[in-house]
Amino acid sequence: MQPTKIEWVINPDGSPGYTWNPITGCLNGCEYCYARKLANTRLRETYLANNKLACDHLEMKKAFDRGDPFNDPFYPRFWNVRLRDGVNDLCSTKPKGVFVCDMSDLFGIGIPEDWTIKVLEVIKDSPQHRFYLLTKQPQYLLQYYQFPQNCYVGVTVTNQKMHNEAIVCLSAIFATVKFISYEPLLNEIIATSAYDLSDIDQVIIGQRTPALESTIPKIEWIEEIVKAADNAGCKVFLKDNLSALIPANSPLRYGPAGELRLRQEMP
Repeated sequence: MQPTKIEWVINPDGSPGYTWNPITGCLNGCEYCYARKLANTRLRETYLANNKLACDHLEMKKAFDRGDPFNDPFYPRFWNVRLRDGVNDLCSTKPKGVFVCDMSDLFGIGIPEDWTIKVLEVIKDSPQHRFYLLTKQPQYLLQYYQFPQNCYVGVTVTNQKMHNEAIVCLSAIFATVKFISYEPLLNEIIATSAYDLSDIDQVIIGQRTPALESTIPKIEWIEEIVKAADNAGCKVFLKDNLSALIPANSPLRYGPAGELRLRQEMP
């Protein structure tokens, strides 16, 4: 496990939390993915040294059509040593907040079910810790249905279609905390009466990093989601990368005069 600077990944006592990657690599294909960039640069040799690849027949065939997956450092891999080391780290008595698979997608395309189950078993056996699970494939959450009580289960959303699918799938599972991460927020997203946030505990909003002029979200988009969240009574967490976009006198900030901070609420 590694300490992380991701703002919303915190320990139960409010201090910075950790990341844990017993699985790396992803087939979601997001062109802005920071994890893929790292896998193809400074982590490349480390990842290629692991030949424990996901071997779903269809996905492996697609991968071979694009090249050799064994020479693709971002093709999904399982790390037995990290699973064991993670278990050892979690034996600590101090409760941790752990973002699971920030270099992958625990419920992603082509991730073998037995890999996901192994990770969930460790989580279930570590009830003193809090685990943040985040996916772009909410349909695969349904096969697990009921998550351990120490799980915060979230879905990444960048457009209206993904938002609608996230609401439907999150409403169909059981988790102590359900959240939606609108990062990067690339389009206007409307929470309609059919797809509201009444079953969601937290929304996280952020922009693409590094930011491109063409991908900077409009302040109105942010305000729209925050209004829907407030109407539904769910917490709002605005990432630090939005700070330059939000005026000092905006209701999206709070705190004493001269110390106005972005709203960063946790469930």
